[in-house]
Amino acid sequence: MKVPLSEHHGDRNAPQHNAGVNFRRATMIVPAVILLAAIPLWLLVVSSPVQPQDYPPARLMEDENGSPEDTVLGAAVAAAAVPVVREKKCDVFVGKWVYRPDALTYYTNETCYAISDQQNCMKFGRPDMEFLKWRWEPDGCELPPFNAAEFAEMARGKSIAFVGDSLGRNHMQSLLCLLSSVDQPEDISLRYTTDYNFKRWYLPKHNLTLGTFWAPFLVRTTDARGGQTLNGILTLHLDEPHPSWSAEISAFDYVIVSAGQWFFRPLIYYRNGRLLGCSACGQDNVTEVSRFQAYQAALRTTLRAITGRKGREGSGGGGTTFLRTFSPAHFEHGDWTDGGSCPRTRPFGSDEKKLEGYDLEFYVAQVEEFLEAERQARADGSKIRLLDTTRAMLLRPDGHPNRQCNWPKSNVGRADCVHWCLPGPIDTWNELLFYVMKSDRGGKFAQRKLQNLRS
Repeated sequence: MKVPLSEHHGDRNAPQHNAGVNFRRATMIVPAVILLAAIPLWLLVVSSPVQPQDYPPARLMEDENGSPEDTVLGAAVAAAAVPVVREKKCDVFVGKWVYRPDALTYYTNETCYAISDQQNCMKFGRPDMEFLKWRWEPDGCELPPFNAAEFAEMARGKSIAFVGDSLGRNHMQSLLCLLSSVDQPEDISLRYTTDYNFKRWYLPKHNLTLGTFWAPFLVRTTDARGGQTLNGILTLHLDEPHPSWSAEISAFDYVIVSAGQWFFRPLIYYRNGRLLGCSACGQDNVTEVSRFQAYQAALRTTLRAITGRKGREGSGGGGTTFLRTFSPAHFEHGDWTDGGSCPRTRPFGSDEKKLEGYDLEFYVAQVEEFLEAERQARADGSKIRLLDTTRAMLLRPDGHPNRQCNWPKSNVGRADCVHWCLPGPIDTWNELLFYVMKSDRGGKFAQRKLQNLRS
């Protein structure tokens, strides 16, 4: 189990100044002697290890652009050339998976009853447990383990919403299981709806509420004629937030947005009530629109609505929005509909798998919209942070349920290489969430990453 690095502090010894006295007249000898006698006492006081509380540690940090950023200690320290400690700001989202044979899980399917059968890999016979022995290790620093007691205390009296597709629900179930060691979650969903896609949980000891809002396209959707089918064409209104979440989201302190997987199906797009085009719709005289551009437009609408509303009406100083980046699937020898599976039993090495193709396109769209939303959030008095899980999860083809899950009858025999086993690598999402919430960092390196991807 990893532990946080200790905080480094610089030399706290106070600066010392040399004093000289110029005796110009014999009549000043006595006062000068008195003054010289007082100097050692003054030096003893100012060089004492006990410092005022607002005295800053000497350190040199790197800002998000990689340039040095001095902590000002005053001209006296600079003149004395006091050595400083270099503290590099670490991007916890860049790193590798390290095997820890003695690693323990935070929970099991026996200690957490909130695990859905679709992600309960232990219950449904996954033969290997080695996938639970890997820990995410950022380059150049440590990711602290998830501390359930501290997280629950930070979130006491607050509410957390997960907006998007079923991976958001997967994420919430992981968080519920992690928190169940300090508080027993109560399913209060029926107070709000009978729809399984909209769940609410309450942790009574901490007055903490968690909720999921099913909106796989984020924006308002119109079903195909005859109802929604696997390949039926849906209509998305790219400039209208989905009412399933937009009507209630102002009541939540933290909102975690995640979506993307559903944009692979045939879709028709509208904006301002007018037909914009479609993706893979097969209709004549309809402009083909990139699904990535459509996704980016839907994400822009969503983030503007959430950060804007939270800035005006939300509690907790405007609330905080988290954008969790795209979670890659790992199908091999086919996809979900034609026999594909994910049989691997260990992670990829950091140099074995490259972010490319549609995974890259979705990721770039998200980072671009995050940077724009971050600028808008500052003006609205709210906050948005990037939960950049894409790189870490790209390397975990071994973490999916594959065929060790209990699908509804319509999906029997299909492998799940999209969602994540519980417990499993997805618990790292909440280690990262805990880190970002506690440090109030998330997105500091986004601009640099985007520039690197474009170069």
